[in-house]
Amino acid sequence: MQRTIQQERAEAFHRLHAGDGVLVLVNAWDAVSARLFEQAGSPAIATTSAGMAWSLGYSDGQQVSVREFVEACARICRVVAAPVSVDIERGYGQTPAEVSVMMRALLELGVVGINIEDGVTPGTTELVPPNILTEKISAIRAVAEEAGVRLFINARTDTYFVPTDDPVARYEDTVRRAKMYVEAGADGVFVPGLASLEEITRMAQALPRPLNIYAGYAGLPPVDELRRAGVRRVSLGCGPFQAALALARSIATETLNAGTYTAMTANMLSAREANSLFSNG
Repeated sequence: MQRTIQQERAEAFHRLHAGDGVLVLVNAWDAVSARLFEQAGSPAIATTSAGMAWSLGYSDGQQVSVREFVEACARICRVVAAPVSVDIERGYGQTPAEVSVMMRALLELGVVGINIEDGVTPGTTELVPPNILTEKISAIRAVAEEAGVRLFINARTDTYFVPTDDPVARYEDTVRRAKMYVEAGADGVFVPGLASLEEITRMAQALPRPLNIYAGYAGLPPVDELRRAGVRRVSLGCGPFQAALALARSIATETLNAGTYTAMTANMLSAREANSLFSNG
């Protein structure tokens, strides 16, 4: 991709996080879902790492090879004109140098944003020390600056996925980690699992960068309430793909057991509509 186009998309992606509005991202898992969401009006395309893994035949958690992952991202970047942000989990590398290799490949595709997480230490219920992620963020920022791209780094912390008997300490650790990630170069903070509107409001006020909330499950406040609470980005994550899988299972179950097709034909796209997704490809 031409750097000027990539730079324009990067600036546009940053603007989508500014002001009092909320950037709502219906996360894509492959090329067709990305085009479908872009056509539906999404101003940017973000990927779901879990959805991409499932679509490629792997479980979630960096089980996909780097080659397959980059190729999947390339297909998405090929078919959309909107800014693309990619969930790279922990960076597909143990060291900042390894993560930098992945980042260079994604920048070559035209990617203008990433999600990168701290996560839980394998085999435990303890979070990875925050300095591991700060070092990766710093390395990614350096790679992006070298390429001349104002990459949007969204730093995710999994503090709300770890069991705790002290919610106050969890909240404080989340804010502490988030500020460390921002200091290292993060442009936004993603806290999946955070669901209390009171805590969301306090955290949005406490953080120096836009707060991203995960809304891929039932029970979370609607977007307007999250906006009033100070949230600037809402991600559906793997929720849309999970819903699509449930529908596919219903179609299969109905046809195999009842011999009817209602679940499939009730609201399906025509072949013409599906082809039109790629009419400019």
